[in-house]
Amino acid sequence: MAAGQTDPVVRTPYGAVRGRYEHGVAAFRGIPYAAPPFGPRRFRPPQPPEPWDGVRDAGAFGPTAPKPPYSDAFAQYLSDPDVPGDDCLNLNVWTPDPAPGARLPVLVWLHGGALTRGSSAVPVYAGHSFARDGVVLVSVNYRLGVEGYGLFPDAPANPGLRDQLAALRWVHDAIAAFGGDPDRVTLCGQSAGAISVGALIAAPQAQGLFRRAVLQSGPPEVSDRSKVRRMVRRMATRLKVPATAEAFAAVDRGLLLRTQAEVGRLSSPVLGGPAFGIVVDGDLVPRDPLQALVDGDAASGAELMMGWTRDEYRLWLVPGGLLERVDRLGPVALAGAMARCHCGHEVVRGYRSLRPRAGAAEIVGQLVTDHLLRRPLHRLADARPGTCYVYEFAWPSLLPGLGACHALELGFVFDTGDVPESRRLAGEGAPQELADLMHAAWVRFATEGDPGWEPWDATHPVRVFGDGPPHTAHGPRDAELALWAAGAAAAAPPGRTGRPGTAPRPAGGPSGGTAEGTLDGTPVPRAAELRAVLRRLRRSGGVRGA
Repeated sequence: MAAGQTDPVVRTPYGAVRGRYEHGVAAFRGIPYAAPPFGPRRFRPPQPPEPWDGVRDAGAFGPTAPKPPYSDAFAQYLSDPDVPGDDCLNLNVWTPDPAPGARLPVLVWLHGGALTRGSSAVPVYAGHSFARDGVVLVSVNYRLGVEGYGLFPDAPANPGLRDQLAALRWVHDAIAAFGGDPDRVTLCGQSAGAISVGALIAAPQAQGLFRRAVLQSGPPEVSDRSKVRRMVRRMATRLKVPATAEAFAAVDRGLLLRTQAEVGRLSSPVLGGPAFGIVVDGDLVPRDPLQALVDGDAASGAELMMGWTRDEYRLWLVPGGLLERVDRLGPVALAGAMARCHCGHEVVRGYRSLRPRAGAAEIVGQLVTDHLLRRPLHRLADARPGTCYVYEFAWPSLLPGLGACHALELGFVFDTGDVPESRRLAGEGAPQELADLMHAAWVRFATEGDPGWEPWDATHPVRVFGDGPPHTAHGPRDAELALWAAGAAAAAPPGRTGRPGTAPRPAGGPSGGTAEGTLDGTPVPRAAELRAVLRRLRRSGGVRGA
């Protein structure tokens, strides 16, 4: 702060807040955008905060949403601060010019964490660099886990997503006072945050609240309602209470979190299992958001940027040694991946032909990554040529085994590679020039709608960061997706195809009959055996990644 410069004060719709000048920009932390979601408001849609008199101090991060800690295996790589308190529906603002009239572009950040962990207080997400470069950065806390995504017969679905919508409305109403332009809002998220972005930009209630969107390592998707119900019912069984919001609200919060963590050990992006997720609710999420965006029914004029890391799966498999266990299972793991991804033998054999030196874990990981991530994002980009920009992050971590894993790009996007929490994933000595290039692309997209390379078209341009100088490749891995399409079609039962939404039977059939083929010369196990293998892996595989 310059000599004689006083702390910045800005008036919001609910009262004035006092921030701090840091690194040449103004930072406001812990501003409530909704009332504490506890007591009679628990498991209910967010309500406006109580207005306050005077000036509220906004110098420190506000309370984080209730969440269990990461397991030891993941905690060595991922930071997740825990700030106690009930007033957890809060947000932070970094701005270079906290005054009406500046009309700067705005980037609203939704953190990842599998909808069960994470917060806006993670140091990697500090917004100083965005504000330094002329973008107002807003980061949001929202309800997590069973509090935010439990499915109950006596409460509305998706309260965590409704929190995010309330924050987006707050931005629309309040951000001009911080120097932002409510008509130049880019909604951005990673992993579960990107899935949330996809749901919001497709939501009828969010139209007009954003102009652009960035989806990092997460496609628009919804979870099966029965899968989310199973998660709640398993918690209810352990707690010995009915599977209702009223009963869960009466449970001690610490016990609820411990039970959620115990049940959540069965969840994994690679291995499946019950998990919390956004569901179609007939209201905020009236239909599958990917289908709505592909059909052009939603966000028709919005520019989109989306992408992935080259080795997403390594953050899911390396912690706890699951990578080695999957490699040891070999053909059994490959057959399990077929069951997980609803594809046929041709797909796995095709991946083998393209990666002849790869072990089973790499094939399984890439297969599941493509199934969960690259295929739906390709589908979205194909439906919106000329307005989508696609990237791949390919720089490998300096830590053993991680490669270009899930969440590794975050320190580069935020230009926060100097904080210890970024080095947990990247190691010591990550290249600053790569951060300069990636951060500049995100700033340019939020400012102009063009990150600096050509939009998606029939040649499938993908901007590659971290594999030599930044360059645009044209369909470098499309061969895998082509093999997938052919294999899925071949595996589909008569009268069905391998298009999204179908589920061709895995080898062995649902009844656990005799295997119908071999992988690497080994008979494919029966379906019942595959289910047993998946259960064993889930129990030993720790929690979901970021």
